[in-house]
Amino acid sequence: MSYSLHIDKSAVKIIKDLDRTTVNRIYRRLRELAQDPLDPRISSPLEMSQAERKSRVGSWRIFYEIDEDTRTVNITAVRPRGRAYRKL
Repeated sequence: MSYSLHIDKSAVKIIKDLDRTTVNRIYRRLRELAQDPLDPRISSPLEMSQAERKSRVGSWRIFYEIDEDTRTVNITAVRPRGRAYRKL
């Protein structure tokens, strides 16, 4: 059973500004996360916050939280690797 996705407005804004190839790769990963957000091949927990997870897509990082009660994956941020771990 898959999860529903909720993408934060700031994440949507960043995704819209990316090139088409990167956008397609990120959307492909979002579909994978909706199927199994805990898959260790595509995600891992953040060391500083075990409630939040990250997924790597090339030089971009997708940060998200899982709400098991509503079976929702909340995408909180999409950031380039160089700035990904600041202000989390």
